[in-house]
Amino acid sequence: MLIWAYRYTVIMRIARFSLNDNVRYAFVQTDEYEGKDYLVALDGFPLAAGQVHPTGERYALDAEGVRLLAPIIPSKIFGLAKNYQAHAQYMDEHHLTTATPKPGEMMIFTKPSTAVIGPDDPIVFPSYSNDMNFEPEVAVVIGRIAKYVPVERAMDYVLGYTCTNDVTLRDLQMSDPMWTRAKGFDTACPLGPWIETELDYTDARIGFSLNGEVVPEASGTTAHLIHSIPQQIAAISQFSTLLPGDVILTGTPNATGSLHPGDEAVVSVEGIGQLRNVVVRG
Repeated sequence: MLIWAYRYTVIMRIARFSLNDNVRYAFVQTDEYEGKDYLVALDGFPLAAGQVHPTGERYALDAEGVRLLAPIIPSKIFGLAKNYQAHAQYMDEHHLTTATPKPGEMMIFTKPSTAVIGPDDPIVFPSYSNDMNFEPEVAVVIGRIAKYVPVERAMDYVLGYTCTNDVTLRDLQMSDPMWTRAKGFDTACPLGPWIETELDYTDARIGFSLNGEVVPEASGTTAHLIHSIPQQIAAISQFSTLLPGDVILTGTPNATGSLHPGDEAVVSVEGIGQLRNVVVRG
């Protein structure tokens, strides 16, 4: 059964897709009889004020001409480094970065919007690097303009959540004084498969598989974040105005590992879904 009017604050899953190269937005709905996901096309942009309405068009995810895109193209992307104790320890033990946050402080970096790709888009391994790593994470999508937000109200500004892979060039992270090339190159920010608006953000379970094999040491849960999602939103909004559609990469929970051309990388977040990308040579 279709519901014919929503406000974005009650939508469960929001997707961005192309149909024969025309970009559209949709709700993702599971058919109660088939158990299959469908895109219910919308007549507007879900982040716009007011209501959006289904057009009556429904497409299977595997229908001819249909392709899922990154669910949002943000004006800016912020990320948290060493935001899990297990990951911070892994990075330090393997001497993967010399940067260490001061006690109680966040390490925040940015990625440009040009780094964003969607489900099944290729991650391009640049010719100027020899060491690409995966970092599976939960990404937060902002739904309202947020400035000087207190921690206790931070979640009022969230539209939803999606999967991300904070792809990082470790050799450049070590050699460059800033992380701009290491984390901001084109294709360094896969997002998808859609935005889930209802998620237990306090205990979202993150997994990763490489070439079909689960990598257990890369898994974790947001229950172990050093700086919680409300704290991240509040802190970032003190120095930068967050706009609707902006994205925060909340941190990778544990160990990371290398990616090579031909590898299939799949990030999974329980309650959201899976984000698949294949690495290609640049």
